[in-house]
Parts: sequence; C-alpha cells; structure tokens
Amino acid sequence: MTLYAVQKFLYELNRTPAMQSAYTADRHAVLEPFDLNDEEVAALVEPDIGKLFHLGVNGQILMHFAAFHQIEWQDYLQRMRDGIATYGPVREGVYAMTTGLDDVIAPVHSSSKGASS
Repeated sequence: MTLYAVQKFLYELNRTPAMQSAYTADRHAVLEPFDLNDEEVAALVEPDIGKLFHLGVNGQILMHFAAFHQIEWQDYLQRMRDGIATYGPVREGVYAMTTGLDDVIAPVHSSSKGASS
C-alpha cells in the first residue's frame, strides 16, 4: 500500500481546481500518475470513505474529499465508523489502531471517587 501516494493525490485534489475538474471528468485517468494499487484506486473512484480511513488516510485530508463529494458531516463520520466495522482497524498512519476493536484501553469505573461536583 502507498498511503503517501493516496494522501498526496487527495491533498492535490483538495487544493487544485484543475485536478478537481480532471477527477470529475475521468477519475481513473487522473489517478494514473500516482503510484496506487488497485484497492486504493477503487476506494478513490467509488469514493469509499470507510476504506480510505481504514487504509490510514488522515481525517483532515479525507474530510475535504468527502465534502467535495457532497457527503454531509454526520454521514462522513458514520462512513469512517462503517469502514472500521467492515474492513477492520486502521492499517497505518496517524490513526493506526494497535489494539483490537473490543479491547478496553482504560476501564470505566462507575464510582465518582475523586470527581468534583
């Protein structure tokens, strides 16, 4: 996987009107210059926000891509959650998950000991 190439493409798409026009005209053609594998191309063409999040795309970059596709904020967040449920933990990058989905990181205690009222 080439997370750097995916994020580089998205960064350029998010910032460049000419790239946006090219993407709108022919999604596959605009992706050709980037070193992307078939899984990444499919996620960018779809667009599959959940898959891209699972692959490790930074949320700051991804939210602009979602907005470009007119995906509302709540739907964007849900698609990220659905991506984890469907594809598994984030693979790499800043959001990489080092625990299982059901692991408890910090137990929640029901007592209010030490809490100020």
